[in-house]
Amino acid sequence: MSQKLRAGILGGTGMVGQRFIALLENHPWFEVVAIAASPRSAGKRYEDAVGGRWKMDTPMPEAVKDLIVMNVNEVEAVASKVDFVFSAVDMSKEEIKRIEEAYAKTETPVVSNNSAHRWTEDVPMVVPEINAEHMKVIEFQKKRLGTDRGFVAVKPNCSIQSYAPVLTAWMEFEPYEVVATTYQAISGAGKTFQDWPEMQGNVIPFIGGEEEKSEKEPLRIWGHIEDGKIVPAETPVITCQCVRVPVLNGHTAAVFVKFRKKPTKEQLIQKLTEFKGVPQELELPSAPKQFIQYLEEDNRPQVTEDVNYENGMGISVGRLREDSVYDWKFIGLSHNTVRGAAGGAILCAELLKAQGYIVEK
Repeated sequence: MSQKLRAGILGGTGMVGQRFIALLENHPWFEVVAIAASPRSAGKRYEDAVGGRWKMDTPMPEAVKDLIVMNVNEVEAVASKVDFVFSAVDMSKEEIKRIEEAYAKTETPVVSNNSAHRWTEDVPMVVPEINAEHMKVIEFQKKRLGTDRGFVAVKPNCSIQSYAPVLTAWMEFEPYEVVATTYQAISGAGKTFQDWPEMQGNVIPFIGGEEEKSEKEPLRIWGHIEDGKIVPAETPVITCQCVRVPVLNGHTAAVFVKFRKKPTKEQLIQKLTEFKGVPQELELPSAPKQFIQYLEEDNRPQVTEDVNYENGMGISVGRLREDSVYDWKFIGLSHNTVRGAAGGAILCAELLKAQGYIVEK
């Protein structure tokens, strides 16, 4: 590809915005040409706007340091500079809905990390390996918005990444009841230990809104398009508890599953290691070669050992064993700000480009 598509980052000074910028450095298809944030950051060089709040463990890319931060509310001005935008804005849900649709109506595709549009019926919510075909609902959304190329697409919540792909790999065995407890890193709240010292050595058994998302969003991913909207699946039934733990990056899930068909351990592991989707077939730039790895050791997966598997875009599974109440149980691990946030959205954008939805203006 001779010329890269011009990408903008809405909410580029926050933690997820920073992760977008770090992951997009030297991307073969996309180049960050515009960063937009709140009015208090607008007009400053990006390096000055972030100041001492750069939270990535890699240096700030040189290419963005001198970019002048734009006002995210000046939609036409930002849209005029880009082919599409990633959205990681920190606003109320209603404000996010309005501003993302405003960008879409300027014929600027929006690939969002936010939750605001996840239940808008004609907005695709996609894990590219699982439900790439849901992008087809964009044609119905564009009719509603009155656009030719502008639309909103979203990625799902970070908490489901460590178990929804696993259950997808096992669908032929008809899982029908799932109990999941997620142990979620503090970066999921946009924090580091410097920001949140009271999390050192602490566990908080509540993350607002997270349990509902963790129970319902997988069903939408497993749903189908009918009459121009996504209709969620009805099974499996999922119940969740979500706990904040003193880990910087990496969401771990302890999961129990009942199946209508009774698989063997060998069958379950084989389905995990063989599981792949459209990103692997198309060899998209951010796609993990091996989406799910199974670890035989009793003490894996571990955050310190496995969170960066496949550059943070892969899922690690271990401790698969029979259960005395449910059929099987396992531990899953995913990187919450890479696969679960910015990296997952970048993979969605790569899929959208490959499908012809994101093109040069």
